[in-house]
Amino acid sequence: MATMDAPHSPFARPSSAQRLVPWIMWGLAAAFYGYGFFQRVAPSVMVGELMRDFGVGAAALGNLSAFYFYAYAGLQLPVGVLMDRWGARRMLAAAALLCGIGSLLFAFADSLAPAYAGRLLIGAGAGVTWVGALKLAGAWFEPRRFALLTGLTIMLGMAGAVAGQAPLAALVAGFGWRGTLVAAGLFALVLGGLIWVVVRDRPDPGRTPPEPVEGGLLHGLARTLVTAQCWLIALFGAALVAPMLAFGGLWGVPFMMRAFELQRPAAAASMSLMLIGWGIGAPLAGWFSDHIGRRKVPMLIGAVASLGSFAALVYLPGLGLGAAQALLLFNGIVSGGMILSFVTVCEHTPAKAAGAAIGFVNTLVMGSGALFQPLIGWLLDLNWDGAMEAGARVYSLAAYRGALVALVACPAIALATALLIRETRCRRLCE
Repeated sequence: MATMDAPHSPFARPSSAQRLVPWIMWGLAAAFYGYGFFQRVAPSVMVGELMRDFGVGAAALGNLSAFYFYAYAGLQLPVGVLMDRWGARRMLAAAALLCGIGSLLFAFADSLAPAYAGRLLIGAGAGVTWVGALKLAGAWFEPRRFALLTGLTIMLGMAGAVAGQAPLAALVAGFGWRGTLVAAGLFALVLGGLIWVVVRDRPDPGRTPPEPVEGGLLHGLARTLVTAQCWLIALFGAALVAPMLAFGGLWGVPFMMRAFELQRPAAAASMSLMLIGWGIGAPLAGWFSDHIGRRKVPMLIGAVASLGSFAALVYLPGLGLGAAQALLLFNGIVSGGMILSFVTVCEHTPAKAAGAAIGFVNTLVMGSGALFQPLIGWLLDLNWDGAMEAGARVYSLAAYRGALVALVACPAIALATALLIRETRCRRLCE
């Protein structure tokens, strides 16, 4: 007869009910990651309302949206150390609280200053989600499932981004942007409460986790910063993902409205294809790279294909809506190759420096959104012809095409850096 107090191994023949527990632990964190993506792209479907209510142009709006990235990118290096010290449950619950407060602050803002603060808090909370979801996946699942869970986490992130396009546009049309963001803030608070009550950091809570070795992190970071290949890999990831973060995350919806005379819900639905493509392309690129035993080849393919498809989307004359939507989907798929930057940087650094290397790459990747969202807005303002509609600035198609040249240059930069990255053949080059 079995005894209930026998030693328990987290991976030893769980019952049907016990098999669900790891998925719940990871699932709540991954849902929060999806929420972070929802908030990341949310301003793209309320561009006109935000310009009108805050009385600003494209440059100021781009900066407002980018405050999310300022906080997110700035937290990537320290969040791993804090996660090791305080645990995923505490960190994720606190992060959800920040997101909820930030969304409510943004919803009730009557000027730019509290709106900036709201976006900053949302970005700070969302900056915990990726590391938190992966930490719980590593604690609750067997190591052989980690790659699968990483891909599924990205897919849930893209699901959140898709929810922040056409569905959010419909809610904004029905309830206004302020009411919608109030609901988003309350959702974050409820999710944080669930995480606090349900999530546990590991299957064996009696075991004391090791104290983080901060000196080790600093040593790993120093090793990363003096390795030229790490800089090239990080620049590749940042350049390849920039169109998705800046165009897919903010300026794509108004561009589609102007270029194809779409209403906002239809434009948002079109932009969702880019995000869906990214969700497909990220795990596909990882599988393809592992299958052929190469990193550099799929990185080069992704950069070339992204450059061609994005340039065609913006500049090809006489492009129909169906072709544009196909290009959006295709560009999202090939841009998913940026996920290889995280794998490749680990293979160029010692195992003990891998965490710092991943944090460094993610800092530059998210920093590209912080740079290019306001930059495109500034370039739009430079080309503004003075047109106004419903109290908000309106930009011509020529203005968009002039501004988006900065994003067309990004996959070209990714291509140049990919040519300089050393092939690892899917193995670590140093110990």
